[in-house]
Amino acid sequence: QVRLVESGGGLVQPGTSLRLSCAASELTLDFFAMGWFRQAPGKEREGVSCLASTSDGYTYYSDSAKGRFTISRDNAKNTVYLQMNSLNPEDTALYYCAAIHSGSSWRCIVDDVDYWGKGTLVLVSS
Repeated sequence: QVRLVESGGGLVQPGTSLRLSCAASELTLDFFAMGWFRQAPGKEREGVSCLASTSDGYTYYSDSAKGRFTISRDNAKNTVYLQMNSLNPEDTALYYCAAIHSGSSWRCIVDDVDYWGKGTLVLVSS
């Protein structure tokens, strides 16, 4: 069955960087847009960044992620990454990997997600 497994989370100091990875099984990334979502205590789950299945496709970043985070993928390895720089305490959340089937249109929103990972915790604190 389809599995999305996140790794790379942990406790880091403000101003430092972290790279999250998502390994996909029984799913070919060629056919899916991939994304990262996060949910902090007391807040709704939100899209952080999503990347289309093709190199010339749509890329989305939330306002808070723009200029700090970078999403990338290696389809041959069935892996997607999120490079996070200049982390601050407001980035503290459970980060989820997500797969969205690439139809005629798709959006980087919770309702469009077909598969979820279980999440990896990022805690930014001094």
